[in-house]
Amino acid sequence: MLLSNLVKDHRLILASQSPRRKLLLEGLDLKFEVIVRDNIPEEHPAHLKMNEIPVWLARSKSDHYTDLLKDRTLLITADTIVWHRNRLVGKPEDLNDAIKILSTLSDSMHEVVTGVCLRSEKKMRLFYSESKVLFRKLSSEEIEYYVTGYKPLDKGGAYGIQEWIGYIGIEEIEGSFYNVMGLPVQMLYQELISFLQGD
Repeated sequence: MLLSNLVKDHRLILASQSPRRKLLLEGLDLKFEVIVRDNIPEEHPAHLKMNEIPVWLARSKSDHYTDLLKDRTLLITADTIVWHRNRLVGKPEDLNDAIKILSTLSDSMHEVVTGVCLRSEKKMRLFYSESKVLFRKLSSEEIEYYVTGYKPLDKGGAYGIQEWIGYIGIEEIEGSFYNVMGLPVQMLYQELISFLQGD
């Protein structure tokens, strides 16, 4: 069964301001709306570890849209984190912080985890995708070129895999490339089918 046929009688909402998530969901040939609400907190309980954090945040985000969950509406919320050497790597505070973050990720492996929440009026499904990303050793000149020429401040880990730094710096990926961009679309496709079929 094609997902596009299953979802055609539903209102599909992507609650995300990420242009990358919008682009990836468009690639599934689905009709959907993007609705973004301001001032949604992004804090999480301190005891949570790697995979638990983005799942908790995706679930928490969905709570701010429950008024929309009626008349066959299906809501998608997601959150992506970078985890390196057993700690969370957030979005950089400024360009100097972005340089510091990328210098830390250089010449090492880190994990990227996206948590996703599917929610309707009557049920909810949570899942996550994990990818491992290996950066080669980046020079200070390369890092400075990227942070001044691109927009690292809105990205966890201070980089976008689909941008210049990903082209020149990433040696190896274990897992979904699209997950590192912000949405594991292959997994999402299968999970949406199961969700709509009632599995």
